[in-house]
Amino acid sequence: MKISILCVGKIKEDFYRKAIAEYVKRLSRYCKLEIIEVADEKTPDNASETVEIQIKDKEGERILKNIKDDTYVIALAIEGKMLDSVQLSRSIEQLGLMGKSNVAFVIGGSLGLSDAVLKRANEKLSFSKMTFPHQLMRVILLEQVYRSYRIMHNEPYHK
Repeated sequence: MKISILCVGKIKEDFYRKAIAEYVKRLSRYCKLEIIEVADEKTPDNASETVEIQIKDKEGERILKNIKDDTYVIALAIEGKMLDSVQLSRSIEQLGLMGKSNVAFVIGGSLGLSDAVLKRANEKLSFSKMTFPHQLMRVILLEQVYRSYRIMHNEPYHK
């Protein structure tokens, strides 16, 4: 299975880059993984709702350009379905059994995802009702995907 992490913005802090690199290395034995970064838009202070929608739409267009027609898309969104680690593992495993060989997890920018991206998504996944910085969310997502594969292969992993 090929898993893509499609995200808005670059990782600036070195400690995030190191954590991401570690999970990319760990995941290499389980799946083909790619991380695709699209440019983020600068959000002016006190931006109106209209400006925020325009920013999300621009970022959304960049995201959608990187999604192929046969890709199963999972958008990370606060309003998405919450799963525990075992359920996420089963979900990823089920996608493979259904012949879905390209799966993309999409992480939006600081304002979230555009309506167009949410409509394109096959499902929405929430990690919490809380908001996390998108750089940290990338690490959390990679850790959970790694945990999912460990669970699938009945391999030990701390709880």
